[in-house]
Amino acid sequence: MDIAYIPSPSHGVVHLGPIPLRGYAFCIIIGVFVAVWLGNKRWIARGGRPGTVADIAVWAVPFGLVGGRLYHVITDYELYFSDGRDWVDAFKVWQGGLGIWGAIALGAVGAWIGCRRRGIPLPAWADALAPGIVFAQAIGRWGNWFNQELYGKATDVPWALHITSSTDGRVPGYYHPTFLYESLWCVGVGFLVIWADRRFRLGHGRAFALYVAAYCVGRGWIEYMRVDDAHHILGLRLNDWTAMVVFLLAVTYFVVSARLRPGREEVVEPDGDTPDGDAVALDKKADSEADSKADDEADETTDKKSDDKKLDGKKPDAKTDTESDEPAQSKESVEPAESEEPAESQEPEESVEAARGEAESAKKV
Repeated sequence: MDIAYIPSPSHGVVHLGPIPLRGYAFCIIIGVFVAVWLGNKRWIARGGRPGTVADIAVWAVPFGLVGGRLYHVITDYELYFSDGRDWVDAFKVWQGGLGIWGAIALGAVGAWIGCRRRGIPLPAWADALAPGIVFAQAIGRWGNWFNQELYGKATDVPWALHITSSTDGRVPGYYHPTFLYESLWCVGVGFLVIWADRRFRLGHGRAFALYVAAYCVGRGWIEYMRVDDAHHILGLRLNDWTAMVVFLLAVTYFVVSARLRPGREEVVEPDGDTPDGDAVALDKKADSEADSKADDEADETTDKKSDDKKLDGKKPDAKTDTESDEPAQSKESVEPAESEEPAESQEPEESVEAARGEAESAKKV
């Protein structure tokens, strides 16, 4: 009985004349462009300058490609250095084989170099780029579809992946499309980081730590479903152990960073724009205009007070002249009064003597 399934491409490469166009490489390139584009928008919104993300990506991307390839070759060395294998194949990146753990680790080294040259903090740049990186992973996983690789256990679900190739030990059949599971999981992680960053204003590398932790959770159960060859430790695939260790490191960083450096960076790049976009920039412009207006009013008030003081400085002189004249006038008015008082005091004495004389003449009579 025929079942519904996801078909695999018959060829993972299309030749344009002598130039091979490989689906795996296209997925990686498109993912890088998406990461840089989205990272640039988020960087500008945080107050950074346009083009900074791309300038640092020039360092991060090559380092990341080398790191991803090194991790794959080291952990799957038997594919390149065992009997019957050609070690030159280790350099054929277009055939697939990039370990995300090595890509992020060595890519971070390249990003650190780029950030140091620009004088900006690496955690702030990583926070801006985190959703773009995980969206790039979602796109890059479709490169595994072109190469018919990284599928899961056999299944009859309607979305089963139909493998048709029999090279490199493949067995044609219907399998869980683990590449699709991881791609969808990465999309969900990307939107989770964007939401959490807006809701809680994550900073100082915490948005990047959230991306790493959330990705590791999905990678753990998806890795468990895969059936391709891998090294096992205590019954678990190597990438499962890696996911657990990296998850614990990411959660630890998130918690410690939140306690030591809460909030988000106020300035992410020297001479950058204001953070949080145009709205904050307009608010700052309005505040500066209000402050300028207040300063002008204060200057006018100060000038007015200065003029009033000058006028008040002239008034005391006139008042002093007036006060200096008043004592002279009062002195003149007092002096005559004092000279007239003795005359007024002599009149009662004369009347008293006249009255006494009349009384004595009356007694004689």
